[in-house]
Amino acid sequence: MAGLEKMRRYDAVAIADYYRFRLLTVFWRAISVAIMLGSFVLGLLFDRVFRCQEKNEPKRAAQLRKILTDLGPTFIKVGQALSTRPDLVNPRFLDELIKLQDQLPPFDSYVASRIIEKELGRTTDEMYSYISPEPVAAASLGQVYKARLYTGEQVAVKVQRPGLVPIICRDLYLMRWAAGWLAPWLPLNLGHDLTLIVDEFGVKLFEEIDYLNEGRNAEAFAANFADDPKVKVPSIYWRYTSTRVLTLEWIDGIKLTDISKVKAAGLDSDELVTIGVSSGLRQLLEFGFFHADPHPGNLFAMADGSMAYIDFGMMDQLGQEMKETLVDSVVHLINQEYDKLADDFVKLGFLTPDVDVRPIVPALEAVFDGAIGESVGNFNFKSITDQFSEVMYEYPFRVPAKFALIIRSLVTQEGLALTLNPEFKIVEIAYPYVARRLLMGETASLRQRLLEVLFKDGRFQWQRLENMIRIAQSDQGFNLIPTAGLGMQFLMSEEGRYLRQQILSALTEDNRLHTEEVFRLWQLVKDDLQPDQLLEAAWGALADFSKNQAAALVPTELTSVFSGAGR
Repeated sequence: MAGLEKMRRYDAVAIADYYRFRLLTVFWRAISVAIMLGSFVLGLLFDRVFRCQEKNEPKRAAQLRKILTDLGPTFIKVGQALSTRPDLVNPRFLDELIKLQDQLPPFDSYVASRIIEKELGRTTDEMYSYISPEPVAAASLGQVYKARLYTGEQVAVKVQRPGLVPIICRDLYLMRWAAGWLAPWLPLNLGHDLTLIVDEFGVKLFEEIDYLNEGRNAEAFAANFADDPKVKVPSIYWRYTSTRVLTLEWIDGIKLTDISKVKAAGLDSDELVTIGVSSGLRQLLEFGFFHADPHPGNLFAMADGSMAYIDFGMMDQLGQEMKETLVDSVVHLINQEYDKLADDFVKLGFLTPDVDVRPIVPALEAVFDGAIGESVGNFNFKSITDQFSEVMYEYPFRVPAKFALIIRSLVTQEGLALTLNPEFKIVEIAYPYVARRLLMGETASLRQRLLEVLFKDGRFQWQRLENMIRIAQSDQGFNLIPTAGLGMQFLMSEEGRYLRQQILSALTEDNRLHTEEVFRLWQLVKDDLQPDQLLEAAWGALADFSKNQAAALVPTELTSVFSGAGR
């Protein structure tokens, strides 16, 4: 096992080479796993033979959850990962797997002390003026102690379970070996190489057990939210941190699920919900770097009304192209353009390029059209996910590893939000956020997406603009003045030439001036547009242009439009 203890990244070849000469160890583990999982499979066969599958399904799902817990850390993590994979697991088992907890009995504190001393090269007495004699929390991968540095700071000391890497490597080796010949017999809608799933899982699991990686993730996450005082991230104490020991700032907060304590502290639960959802959207659509495990134990309400994130072992990164495609999919969902939404699923990796998406479009329409309807407030992400799971099980969908984590993150956050406010609907915050970002158009890609929303078949969609402004205004943090300033800057730039032409064409479309539509827009925004603020925004937009350039813009466009109308 000594050779594996030093392994820092998942390497399927190295693990296979190691266990090729230790077949007895693998054999006994395989026997124990086969007996436990075999009892589950026999139960399923019994139910099928005696036609009591539907009746016994809840019992079998609970049995599977208990077996995975008994099999230890690797299988607990497998169960948690499968709970986010509606493309692999029968939807009726998902709810039970979501309940899977990674809590295990703590290991001996004497062993934890030896691990700390070995990793950091000093005794606990030399590093901490106080450390709790017993862990304050214990999970499948490690446990946490409360301590105090000699400089006075209260800290959390996270210590990895002994012998964890060899245990994980052994189980991953078994899973990969079994995947090679069991895949055709598994009652799962795989659609691709099962060993790829094992490898994806192994990569993420090794990242999670590397505490140096977790510390770097925490600091990157904190840097992203440096401008947001409502999001708190604990500081990392690198002098007292290694691959298997992590020392970080102690977070003295209230678990979001402890409603009585949240109320007793005088905290606004709706504000906490808004912070959680808004920060989640920023992670996905702005930074592309997101916390993939925001369960109740990792989110805390602070006394000052902010929200603290902890445990940054499970993170993931989205590239710029993927972020833009995500925005595309939101735009196409808003526009109810399900053919384009199906194409987005191909780009995002949910469907392979060779799949004919035409039969899938009606299924998408059935799921999303009724869900969104006319009122975004009636949208429930969990119910949509459940319906979409049924579609994914029938069609050749595959959830990419990144999106399995995103789905898990969104469902968990909505569950937490519903605990704080049973009337909460995630879209009541998400839609205003997306609308605000599109209207502000800080980047060229967002401006392009805005044009896609506002123009259809070359015609300006007045109603969509009204809806977007109304939705954005429902967000109390939305200020129309800066948005107007950015819009004017864009209109007056070379990049905005096409939009200038389109807007002026829209105003004279169908050989009439669209004064009625303009009047409705003005009624919608007039209370937000105070004259002095509007003048300031306009002056800012003009600042980069000379008098001649600014004067030349409108006449040029007007001339081209009205000369066309005259013809």
